[in-house]
Amino acid sequence: MAFRDDHHQDLLRGKCIKPEILRAIEQSRLVIFSKNYASSTWCLEEVAKAVECKDVHEGSVIPIFHRVDPSDIWKLRENFGIAFAKTEEAYLGDKSDIKKWKDAVSKVASLAEIELKGDLVGLHSRVANVVECLCLDKSDVCSIGIRGMGGIGKTTVARAIYDKIRGQFDDGCCFLANVREISKKNGLVYLQNQFLGDILLDDNLRIRDDHRGANMIKERLQHKKVLVILDDVDEREKLEKLAGGFDWFGCGTRIIITTRNEHLLLQYGVNSINKVEELSFGEALQLFCLKAFRSNHPPAEFNELVKQVIGYDDGLPLALDVLGSFLACRSLMQWKSALARLKECPKGKIFDRLRLSYDGLQQKEKEIFLDIAYFFKGKEKSYVTEVLDNCGLYADIGIEVLVDKCLIQIVGNKLWMHDLLQEMAWEIVCQESPEEPGERSRVWFFKDGTGKVKAIVLPYGDYRTVRLNGESFTNMTNLRLLDVRAIHFSSGFKQLSNELRMLRWDNCSLKSFPPSFLPKNLVELHMQDSLLCSLWRGEKVGSKRLILRSCKALSQVHPSIGNLERLGLLDLGDCENIMGLPDSVGNLKSLKVLNLYGCSNIEELPESIGGLECLEELDISESAITHVPSNLTFLQNLKNYTFVLVKGGHKIFGGH
Repeated sequence: MAFRDDHHQDLLRGKCIKPEILRAIEQSRLVIFSKNYASSTWCLEEVAKAVECKDVHEGSVIPIFHRVDPSDIWKLRENFGIAFAKTEEAYLGDKSDIKKWKDAVSKVASLAEIELKGDLVGLHSRVANVVECLCLDKSDVCSIGIRGMGGIGKTTVARAIYDKIRGQFDDGCCFLANVREISKKNGLVYLQNQFLGDILLDDNLRIRDDHRGANMIKERLQHKKVLVILDDVDEREKLEKLAGGFDWFGCGTRIIITTRNEHLLLQYGVNSINKVEELSFGEALQLFCLKAFRSNHPPAEFNELVKQVIGYDDGLPLALDVLGSFLACRSLMQWKSALARLKECPKGKIFDRLRLSYDGLQQKEKEIFLDIAYFFKGKEKSYVTEVLDNCGLYADIGIEVLVDKCLIQIVGNKLWMHDLLQEMAWEIVCQESPEEPGERSRVWFFKDGTGKVKAIVLPYGDYRTVRLNGESFTNMTNLRLLDVRAIHFSSGFKQLSNELRMLRWDNCSLKSFPPSFLPKNLVELHMQDSLLCSLWRGEKVGSKRLILRSCKALSQVHPSIGNLERLGLLDLGDCENIMGLPDSVGNLKSLKVLNLYGCSNIEELPESIGGLECLEELDISESAITHVPSNLTFLQNLKNYTFVLVKGGHKIFGGH
């Protein structure tokens, strides 16, 4: 039994729960968490009452997580944490209630037994097998490996184990997801910062290199009992730099590693290895039917077709998810057509079976899927939506379609997709021109490209000083996404596509852009540590974010910047040679964030800045500013600003 009510405003004013609600709580077993759950003080009071009435560890309270990550509830972060903070601020009752609610949601969320995803099929027995091998009652350090092919559900099993047992590790826990991919994109230092930060609940760690990071992990954790899960590890070096040995951790620590590579686990010396087996026919049938029919069994007329489709999925949960979602709500004739195509796919070629769902997308949805696979996996949904909307792709509805088709997921407001689906996307783009990368729509790197190239990214690890002919971009007239670093030109640079929506070119050697470069729909320009001396004149440019941090050669901001009506973020941090800001900055009516940290030659802010009614964040610390506008009313709007101390040690204005 579950319960609901509509008395949030009464409790916000400090009123008590009615007796009939209390009785409903006492009879209920389910607590259904959603991203907006914490917006309701009644919901929070109800879960606190449920914890008070029952022993949650005896199974009398069952948490269900609907499109929300249990760890976001446990740590009060992302959308759930934001909602809780707003409720806390608005609550007029006894403030001790706040702590009671925090403790209750954390306790119930730590159970994390059920999710409304269909992922439960076959999960319980697999989780139980691994938990048994962990020997949680013993005090020594223990590590186990979870191995299996891609798409088999290793991460799902590991996540369920993490959510089930993390409450037993008071010194800290960390689920380090997608180690293989994130290390390639951001490097080992990024992972080490995340790993240690999650366990110590410290977001201010600053690890500089992976050798020092390894030493810090050992120093800080060798006396702590922690739970560590390293997901999708592909190389021994990464294991050695994240969890190099059992002596890095305190007694009772448990380390779980998921990988496709059994030899890696043997090298590391895990205590045991658990293979995630394919779903049985009965389990596969149940999962597929949940996706295709929202039922455990198919309608009679689909019975034989369902059996044939399942026969092509080899018990892989990912394939069952994707194909079931693709075939949902389709006619019998369409099912037969899809089955005919499946029969053409070579046995064992998972990409061909997954592509069936991709081929059923509209063209704009295909473009969004490929862009996410190449450039935006792990990025904030709001940012990706903004960029892709400016590409004319109607990203809100497109992303929703991809979620419904199980081709992507939204986790903590970030976009994710399974690595097999990402690899399928790469293969699709590769097949556009198998022999000539410059003829493909998206490329990782390039020497010569054509008008077919829409996006270019240089992955982490390939960010090195590269020299190219300056004519490389001349024919790329449809280029809309460019994310590269440290590229230098051996000859003249004459042209860059005006279709660009995002341009990230850190360490760029250009002193200025070509005169013809006037991108009207540019969303973001990110040129950190570049040699730019000046930007274009802004009359015809539409950028929303300018990130020019540490551009040491930049000496002035041209008055035409005031024409960037859509500009929401201006980051000039550590641009130490900029002498001041023009009065036209006051025309940036959409500006929300202004960073002048370390601008040691800016001594005053223009009076016009007082009219920036949308400004929410301002940082002028470590700058030379000794004068602020006489009209300081704009400070009332700021959610986050940092004060600066002048030479006499007097505070100009306070910060938080």
